[in-house]
Amino acid sequence: MSPTPLTDFSKLCVHTITTKPWAIEESMDRYAEAGIGGITVWRQWLDGRDIEKVGDQLRERNLEIVSLCRGGFFPAKSPIALEEAIEDNRLAIREAAALGAPMIVLVCGAVPGQPLEESRKQIAEGIAAVLPLAEEHGIKLAIEPLHPVYADDRSAINTMASANAVCDQLAHPLVGIAADVYHIWWDPDLEAQIKLTGEKDRLFAFHICDWMTPTADLLNDRGLMGEGCIDIPGIRAMVEAAGFNGFNEVEAFSDRWWAKNQSEFLEAIKTAYLKHS
Repeated sequence: MSPTPLTDFSKLCVHTITTKPWAIEESMDRYAEAGIGGITVWRQWLDGRDIEKVGDQLRERNLEIVSLCRGGFFPAKSPIALEEAIEDNRLAIREAAALGAPMIVLVCGAVPGQPLEESRKQIAEGIAAVLPLAEEHGIKLAIEPLHPVYADDRSAINTMASANAVCDQLAHPLVGIAADVYHIWWDPDLEAQIKLTGEKDRLFAFHICDWMTPTADLLNDRGLMGEGCIDIPGIRAMVEAAGFNGFNEVEAFSDRWWAKNQSEFLEAIKTAYLKHS
């Protein structure tokens, strides 16, 4: 099983967090100049801006808005905090609609000391609570399972199987999965779960970067494709075999790369994308 050869950047999407030192205005100009096809906007890049205007500016540059990142963080230990999380996700839906983003990526959250089963229950209930507004605006909600090292405080959803379980529970066409190789590459059931996700028409997004060996930081030492140990082409072949034909989204948190010239970093992303994705 081989992935489709990559010959251009029409299916390359870059997250604004990847080129963290750039504001949204510089990001959109640089991505467009580089011939990149898509952009995923992180919410903090919209702070203090007219969101509809930003959406217009992105479309003027022929950048497809792939998603808004991020919603989620539903679990909490108090009713007030639970409601605040739901309201923030409703705000994210309204922001996505204003931007013209068809999808929100959900980093689902967890609470240290709270049983994971309770956090997973709160996650399903939180997504259910915001679904009516998502329906109103036609916004997809993509659950992103995170690597188990983040199960303490970032996400109680740690495998494709656990993400699929929430999708099964909610049984809604707007609820699906964002598969990020950084978080799922280790899973022995990965191919079967990706196939199942495709069969149920809920494979909404595909994120790429690499796992450095050794890693200096579990959050902010991600590598570009080919720098680490993940079989990215192999996983891309799996998602394509499952019917996914969307963007390959580069989401790389990297103190090492952020400290460098971001124009050079963007060129390195393009090179790595064609050679190692």
